[in-house]
Parts: sequence; structure tokens; C-alpha cells
Amino acid sequence: MSIKIVLADDHKLIRDGLRHFLESEQQMEVLAETDNGRDAVRLAAELEPDVVILDVSMPDMNGIEAARQINSGRSRTKVMALSMHSDRRFVARMFQAGAAAYLVKDTAIEEVADAIRTVIDGKMYLSPQITGTVIDDYVQHMTGGTSSSPLPLTSREQEVLQLIAEGNSTREIAAILCLSGKTVDTHRRQIMDKLDIHSIAELTKYAVREGLTTIDA
Repeated sequence: MSIKIVLADDHKLIRDGLRHFLESEQQMEVLAETDNGRDAVRLAAELEPDVVILDVSMPDMNGIEAARQINSGRSRTKVMALSMHSDRRFVARMFQAGAAAYLVKDTAIEEVADAIRTVIDGKMYLSPQITGTVIDDYVQHMTGGTSSSPLPLTSREQEVLQLIAEGNSTREIAAILCLSGKTVDTHRRQIMDKLDIHSIAELTKYAVREGLTTIDA
């Protein structure tokens, strides 16, 4: 049986390259692709692939939240992160969200196939470039040092914050999330209160710093 895969990356060249390579591999099949996390969650639910490969930084919904939502159900789908970021905050939060693998984009493309086979076998996979980062984070945690911790926001608040940071209006956010404008405004106030941040500019800086979005998202 072939390994069924969904690709999610907002750079078409990367998706095209991955699709071409993976479909040249034996027993691998790319079912679908998308450029945002929200569609990745939908495709994972509809197609039930064996693996979803997620870019960490995508517009509308980032890969961290997409991974969390995919793993929140009883799906057997494995999530793999593919990112240009090797910072411990991104790595830690992807694994906290349930990812089974984390690869950096400057890795050899052959490594992607190796990682897919590894997670299908029930193991975890790390790019060699970030192994040291993960070990350092683990040591800091064990010795009581500062390590990456979950954001003080709910999943919905993180979604709203990303959309705010990407310049969406209350009406646009309400339409994307199927909420009322009043509910969106309530979430915004709760976010500001929790973070003690009271301007959109500072919220945007916070969202970028914590990996919820990127400046060019």
C-alpha cells in the first residue's frame, strides 16, 4: 500500500518540488496540496492521509495551530513540520502540538522521504541541524532553566491573534472563523488583557516573535 500524503506550504515552488520528488518515490502518493493551515486541517479530515507535511509559517492559520487541530481528534495522521526556522520556540511548539517530525527547509530533499518512513514506523524524526536545539531545550527544562512554554492563549485566541497580526478587520476575522463581530471583539480584549498588550502594533510584534505569523505572511 502507498503512503498517502498532503502537502501544506504557502510557497508553490516548494510544493511543486516536494510533489515531484515524493511521487517519484516508491509507495508514496500526494493526495492534495494547499497553501494554508486551515485548508490543511480540512484536507486531513476529509482525506485521512497517512502524513501531512506542514510549513510552520503560513497565512490564515499557521502550521503550529494546524498541527494541534489535526492531532486533537482521533486521526491516525502523522504531522511533519517543514520550516526555514530552527529556533527552539518553533521546534518546541510544533512538538507540543503533536508533530512527529521537524525538518528544516535547507535539508536534502531525500531526507523528507526518510522522515516520512520513520514516522510511519511510529518513531520521531529530527533534522540533524536542530538536534542540538532540542537537546539544549531539554537540558534547560531538566535543570530548571528557561525553556519554551505554551502560550497563555487558548487555541481560538491564537487563531484570532494571527488574523489580527495579518491585518484582517473584525468583519474579515468573523467571516473566516464563522463568528460574530462581537465575539471577535471579545477575543481581542481577552488577548490584550492576558498579554498586557494594548496596541495592534505590539500584538503584531508579539505574534511574529512567538511564531504565530511572519512579517511577509
